[in-house]
Amino acid sequence: MCGIIGYIGNKPVVPVLLDGLRRLEYRGYDSAGVALVKDGEIETRRSAGKLARLEEAIADQPVEGEFGLGHTRWATHGRPTEENAHPHRDCSGRIVVVHNGIIENYLDLKRELESEGHRFETETDTEVIAHLVEREMGDDGLEQAVRRALRGVTGLFGLVLLSADDPQKLVAVRQGPPILIGMGEREYLVASDVPAVLSHTRDVVFLGEGEMATITPSGVTFTDFDGEAVDVDTQRITWDPVMAEKAGYKHFMLKEIFEQPWAVQETVLGRASLDSGRVFLGELEVPDDRLRSIDRIVILACGTSWHAGLVGKFMIEQLSGVPVEVDYGSEYRYRDPIVTSNTLTVVITQSGETADTLAALREAKGKGAASVAICNVVGSMATREADGTVYTHAGPEIGVASTKAFTSQLVALHLLALYLGQVRGVLSPDVVRGQVDDLSHLPRLIEQALRCDEAIQEIAQRFYAYRDFLYLGRGITYPIALEGALKLKEISYIHAEGYPAGEMKHGPIALIDEQMPVVALLPGGPVFEKMASNLQQAKARGGVVLAVAEESQQEAGTLIDSDHDALITVPTASPLLAPIVMVVPLQLLAYHVAVRRGCDVDQPRNLAKSVTVE
Repeated sequence: MCGIIGYIGNKPVVPVLLDGLRRLEYRGYDSAGVALVKDGEIETRRSAGKLARLEEAIADQPVEGEFGLGHTRWATHGRPTEENAHPHRDCSGRIVVVHNGIIENYLDLKRELESEGHRFETETDTEVIAHLVEREMGDDGLEQAVRRALRGVTGLFGLVLLSADDPQKLVAVRQGPPILIGMGEREYLVASDVPAVLSHTRDVVFLGEGEMATITPSGVTFTDFDGEAVDVDTQRITWDPVMAEKAGYKHFMLKEIFEQPWAVQETVLGRASLDSGRVFLGELEVPDDRLRSIDRIVILACGTSWHAGLVGKFMIEQLSGVPVEVDYGSEYRYRDPIVTSNTLTVVITQSGETADTLAALREAKGKGAASVAICNVVGSMATREADGTVYTHAGPEIGVASTKAFTSQLVALHLLALYLGQVRGVLSPDVVRGQVDDLSHLPRLIEQALRCDEAIQEIAQRFYAYRDFLYLGRGITYPIALEGALKLKEISYIHAEGYPAGEMKHGPIALIDEQMPVVALLPGGPVFEKMASNLQQAKARGGVVLAVAEESQQEAGTLIDSDHDALITVPTASPLLAPIVMVVPLQLLAYHVAVRRGCDVDQPRNLAKSVTVE
């Protein structure tokens, strides 16, 4: 997802913009640029590639200004070149725009503008915005020109614009992708994500759909696209800026893997009582009588969050007795889904801004469903549009490949399952108390699981050159097999497939040979013997096995040939929480394999942290 930063204040502008862009690098990008205004003139610096190249361009040709904006681009329309890097100008060079999103009708608009004599310099959809605003610019200010320009635009967009002819003013617009305003002391910032402003202020306003902010040194005005004033809430961000730094770890992803004991503890904190045997979800805001009337739950998510939803299905059905479906946010609304007023929709999204998941939420709400968001970002669009929220409190996750957000989502789903069972009267306080006790021990179990890091590094050295992997799990751990395979694909670029182990003989077994390692999850309980059988079948066909087993399953060692295979043991957890412990070595495996292969772990190619366009 593209990164946006803008600044008006008393500090030197270029360092503020570069620092903001640096803090947005985790979102994924392929080019970067800045635009500044000084003495009524605009200067831009742009470059393809990493931010260091933009810094070199600025060092070669220094630039300064009274106010300005910056951007990191993730290419959608047009190649990742310096020419296509943002910011973009109009014909006169007096108007500049940065953009996150997609202008769906840009080709029609471009042809219309070209027929009027406008000259285009890039392949991007963004440039049409600059020319549309140029056409509408009058004596009534930049914000009015922007309002008129957007009347003919369709798509999803977060925009920030400036004009040399309307000094000391930034205009920010949101129609889809997130835009927030940092409210400092005698300074104001605009950005696409919280980390970009935390060095300057923790007070932010999140723009809503169809809202605009006009930012000047004297303050910020919030309106809708028609110019009507809108009420906004200033929110206090409690993240410490240091939390967004690597803190001595080689990569953000490794830091975030090791933060998981703390993250899951924060998600539980204040929400469960061992004394009373009750769970408290104060932000849920769906009336208990509505929850008692629910006869069906639909979980909607994408990517890693979808895998969390698959685990959540096991948790919710077992603890509340309500049937659960898990669907892709990207597919849900295209089949005219069946929804009633007795349906509860649960959307899972780390950022709260995932375009497909938001669209699915709106589809379900439009048909009368109650809705709950499980989300990590306070004030994000999902939390504003859902009836209630369960925040994960994992803190900022910088690495593109989700780790601590995933495990925190699983904890949040467990709490939601307990709460539903409690409200619906199917769980006694004693049962809830037992489950809460299990949650209280979870951070310690994750800390113990993290001790396998050194062993995983040795395994990675043996396995990093393979080109294909098969991940297998059963029951509540089969979604963890899917997640482990996804992590390996995302950051090491190795082809990996995850399957329920019972499906192995229905096709994937044909792929197994000595060139395809099989990663097998062996939790305790009734599925252990089944998994042991699957493991033996893989070995009989020459497969190299990497088994992850709970410590209580001592017989797992007898299934492993120490000369060819590998075994990692993790602490034994309660059945519903075992997935959270067992995913830890799979995260570490993906990380260390990717490092061995020389991959960009925190910013894998072609990926973005938040997918805010379809």
